[in-house]
Amino acid sequence: MANTVLICKPAIIEEMIHFYKSTLSDKKPPGSVFVAKPTGCTITAYKSGKVLFQGSNGEIEAGKWGDGTAKSINAPKQQPSHLPEGFAKLSVIGSDEVGTGDFFGPITVVSAYVKKEQMALLKELGVKDSKNIKDEQIIEIAKQLIVTIPYSLLILHNEKYNELQAKGMTQGKMKALLHNKAILNLLDKISPEKPEAILIDQFVEKNTYYKHIAGQKIIQREKVFFSTKGESVHLSVAAASIIARYAFLREFDKLSEKVGLSLPKGAGKQVDIAAAKIIRSDGIDHLKSMTKWHFANSEKAIHLARR
Repeated sequence: MANTVLICKPAIIEEMIHFYKSTLSDKKPPGSVFVAKPTGCTITAYKSGKVLFQGSNGEIEAGKWGDGTAKSINAPKQQPSHLPEGFAKLSVIGSDEVGTGDFFGPITVVSAYVKKEQMALLKELGVKDSKNIKDEQIIEIAKQLIVTIPYSLLILHNEKYNELQAKGMTQGKMKALLHNKAILNLLDKISPEKPEAILIDQFVEKNTYYKHIAGQKIIQREKVFFSTKGESVHLSVAAASIIARYAFLREFDKLSEKVGLSLPKGAGKQVDIAAAKIIRSDGIDHLKSMTKWHFANSEKAIHLARR
């Protein structure tokens, strides 16, 4: 099985530590920063900046980070051969999420329906991977998208996120449930019209996704496809990503206004500093209500606040 190796900046490796906190291993090889073992993958990060992804889900996990913030040096090329021929030209519902690695701010999930007749227009609007678009442009493009294409938006605020996480629900299961619900909502919205396919930006192996949503109303599996970097596979995922980012930015601005601070995004050191300020001014409970509390930032912020 091919391995995937990324070259990552220290800040990205730090974010990985937060992201994979619940799967970190105590055993680390010499020269390594951390070892994590999410489902179907072993991730080893080294002080040199190399991050090795091994296992059946290695490419999927690497795909979460190899988007411009990290450089792939020997990752296998993405080959979505499981997709129908001419998939990029089909009328498709695409689904993507934003905010999973941010200490502050909610998770936003969007499903968007792009018909083949609309693709030229969306390209003209500048629709592409939201990670490659500045936030100012995201806002302008999203404002046009939301009046152009049907979409469904779900927002999981951190109070509810913490409640579910405390009950033992993984972030992966939360995302699967949100994606499934957003897609069902959108199918109802566009009914009786039906998409030719549905594409989910892959964050977990397909069988695991369906285990996560067991017991829920689901759509026929034959129509549903998964692909890492889905925004490069179909414009519907790119559009969903942009609307999700727009919704995340709006919620983030509301949060910053509420606390009277310009809150930093992500899960780095600046986040710890801002969180410590909130603890000093409003207390730990107030900070907990607006953050993903199981992230390592919580403990770091408490230590900073006590200095």
